[in-house]
Amino acid sequence: MKKKWISKIPNDVQDRNSVAWKKLCKYIDEIAENENDEFVPREVLGDELFPQIFTLPESISKLKKVKKIGLYGSNLKRIPPEIGEMESLEYFDPYGSYDLHWLPYEINNCQKLKDSRISTRALYGNYKNRMGFPKLDHNPVKYFGDNLKCSVCDKKLTDETTNQMWITAYVGTDTIPMLANLCSKECETDLPKPPTNYIQFPHKGGTDLIQPPDENELWEIEMAEMEKTEKENKTITKSTERIKAESKNDEKKKQFPLIKLVRKIWEK
Repeated sequence: MKKKWISKIPNDVQDRNSVAWKKLCKYIDEIAENENDEFVPREVLGDELFPQIFTLPESISKLKKVKKIGLYGSNLKRIPPEIGEMESLEYFDPYGSYDLHWLPYEINNCQKLKDSRISTRALYGNYKNRMGFPKLDHNPVKYFGDNLKCSVCDKKLTDETTNQMWITAYVGTDTIPMLANLCSKECETDLPKPPTNYIQFPHKGGTDLIQPPDENELWEIEMAEMEKTEKENKTITKSTERIKAESKNDEKKKQFPLIKLVRKIWEK
């Protein structure tokens, strides 16, 4: 199996003093106050400022009434765990956000989420290309502020006490890799069972991680199997033809003495 290229996880991705960031934070406050049901930053930031957003503010936790997140064509590199507090979220659309390779496990807490549109080719471990998972031991994800919690039980954690693991599961209508911050082995055990054809256990990533074959590799395997079957069929056909030929020769040999006997009798 070919080893997949692995990218480094970027930390401190956002300039939190920029005009774009401050305008985004103000937009979130307004949506929360007005109890709007859609969060579409590009509509407010415009095409000039929106590309300067590489993560979302932790204050998205206040968007309790939002049903739709529209992040089409963003430059997002990550989404904070606070997305799990958006209790009304039904539709999540970051399609075309090709730098978004994973999501926080907390998005599983959005119990009403039923539809998603994600650029799956850009995701770690996706079946189309099996992009490699970064090794978390060497390149852990760092968070802004001091609100880090266990992704499963909400226990208070720090960057030093968290045990970070990758896990793949269904979100909305997509299968995505998620990063879980864990406080114990018990919480690791509570992570969901990944879908078939994905790594079947929580893991730390890295170049030594063996993933199932990707789409192209499966095709190559299928072609190799077809070629093997074709060669075997040709061999069987040749063997069958040889056996038939040998059988005909045996019949002729049996018939020849009988003809000679008949001739002798006739001559007498």
